[in-house]
Amino acid sequence: MSLLEEGDQVMLVDAKRRRYLITLSPEGEFHSHVGVLPHRELIGQPEGISVRSSGGGRLLAIRPTLSDFVFKMPRGAQVIYPKDLGQILMMADIYPGARVLESGVGSGALSMTLLRAGAVVTGYELREDFANRAQTNVRTFLGDEPSSRYEVELRDAYEGIDAEDLDRVILDLPEPWRVVDHAAKALHRGGILVAYTPQITQAAQLRETLDQGGFGLAETMEVLHRGWHIEGLSVRPDHRMVAHTGFLTTARLLS
Repeated sequence: MSLLEEGDQVMLVDAKRRRYLITLSPEGEFHSHVGVLPHRELIGQPEGISVRSSGGGRLLAIRPTLSDFVFKMPRGAQVIYPKDLGQILMMADIYPGARVLESGVGSGALSMTLLRAGAVVTGYELREDFANRAQTNVRTFLGDEPSSRYEVELRDAYEGIDAEDLDRVILDLPEPWRVVDHAAKALHRGGILVAYTPQITQAAQLRETLDQGGFGLAETMEVLHRGWHIEGLSVRPDHRMVAHTGFLTTARLLS
């Protein structure tokens, strides 16, 4: 049985399925519109326990998934949505031990996804506050071992990549085409480049540069996410869906 311990990340879910992320501490308290819940009522209890706050509200306590944490974690930059994070793992073919250069780490959502899949990640980030936030989020959610495979440098990928014989280069930058030549020198032949771009014009310019830069097998796509409402005989698509967030472009270094 998995018991909740001091220092654990816990997701509290109320009766309306609203979610709240807390870090358990002996003297901590969770305050909400349904009252107060002392953390000590959760410490030592099994995951999945249902408790009542001082106001009588029912709260379910579970450990957050990576998707939960990405949405609720402290952040200073817009994160890549989970629907795109999963697709990036597949498009980049991330595997344990893969040497990955990630440029534009933001708050660390993609970094955590790559590290959990077993990659060794070097991040390039221009802003020191973003770099610090990403490293803190990685350590908070994943712990020490994945953090030992993660290094963030205050660097500009537009000016070059020092690493050699990389397996993958993943870019979340406004002008990823400016990194193509650097990526071609840093990747081994057959290595994969993946770029996330909010606008299709960015993806188009990247594709043109890739075609001229020794890359091939290029593809561009976007991921749409539509949930379904299922309640008794009422079965229909949700009224709202997560449609466009960004375009994903991938290519392999062939020469």
